[in-house]
Amino acid sequence: MTRSEFDDIRAHIDAEADHPGDLLRVARSLLSDLEDARMREAMLRAQHLRLLTAARAAAAAAAAGTTGRSDPLTFITEELARQGQLPVTEDEVNQILLDARTATALLTCLEQSPTATATATSGPRVRRCAGASRSLPR
Repeated sequence: MTRSEFDDIRAHIDAEADHPGDLLRVARSLLSDLEDARMREAMLRAQHLRLLTAARAAAAAAAAGTTGRSDPLTFITEELARQGQLPVTEDEVNQILLDARTATALLTCLEQSPTATATATSGPRVRRCAGASRSLPR
């Protein structure tokens, strides 16, 4: 859920505080959204763990010099294929390589420039996302 959706729910609760049926419906909706988010997070964590395990196995196989397989990258390619992320066409390969170069350049740029967040934390905290029709609880 976005911050705006949470603000809308707060406004609804404030306006309809005397209707318990509406509040119960909102609570059920929020619980459903929370459960969906938890399931997505669990799936992403499992996928990340499988990819990390495959990468570590490939690195260990390369360091050992023998894998029992022809290529240490076999661990990674099998996992990517299992997830449907293995590039098939030449266009997919080129796009992935271009994305990797762009991501590397962006990360290098971010690591070299000082972040505004680091300097902003030393000053007073500014409340954000407060519109004319919404207010944040104090």
